[in-house]
Amino acid sequence: MPNVPPTHAEPPRGVNHVVLNVRNLEASHAFWTDIMGFRCVAEVKPVPGRRRPKMRFYSGLDAAGQVTHHDIALAEIPQVEGTADRTGEPPQWDLLPKRVGLNHVAVAWPDRESWLRQVAFLRSRGVPFLRRVNHGMTHSVYIADPDGHGIEVLYELPRAVWEQDIDAAQNYAEMLSTEGDEALLDRTDNPVFGAPAARPVASPA
Repeated sequence: MPNVPPTHAEPPRGVNHVVLNVRNLEASHAFWTDIMGFRCVAEVKPVPGRRRPKMRFYSGLDAAGQVTHHDIALAEIPQVEGTADRTGEPPQWDLLPKRVGLNHVAVAWPDRESWLRQVAFLRSRGVPFLRRVNHGMTHSVYIADPDGHGIEVLYELPRAVWEQDIDAAQNYAEMLSTEGDEALLDRTDNPVFGAPAARPVASPA
């Protein structure tokens, strides 16, 4: 008897990894390791007689503090003779779409304190803050990599803040300064969405 296909798609656990096309693998490698803190865990090796991409794989740390097989991969665009120089300046990232493609990648830190340290580190390295937003479910800083890929640097707020009304939490945005010391401040009294007689919930330490 043939297998009967299900009538609906199975819910996935989530996005497993993202692959970014980059102009210069070495420059992007330096950014994703030195600035973003990922570890390079693998690289595509050449195989005689086969055309393979110039590609590396990067991991953060999972909940147990272990590396994964990869969270981000970088693939260098080959320079083809007669085509435009791939080293030109990328367009400035903006949240409002201007073309089809990836808008941004969200990278999470495990808690508020590690996020605050990373944000301060980014500022100390001269990384421009393009947006600074307290969302209803995350507190976030938006930056860009050397190829103009948008990156959301975030930590998640407790589920009690947003799980009762995800739509309302998604539509909440407190826009904050991207310049000076104000860009490094982080409030801990978070509004709660969808809960009767809602009271602020503090960000986890």
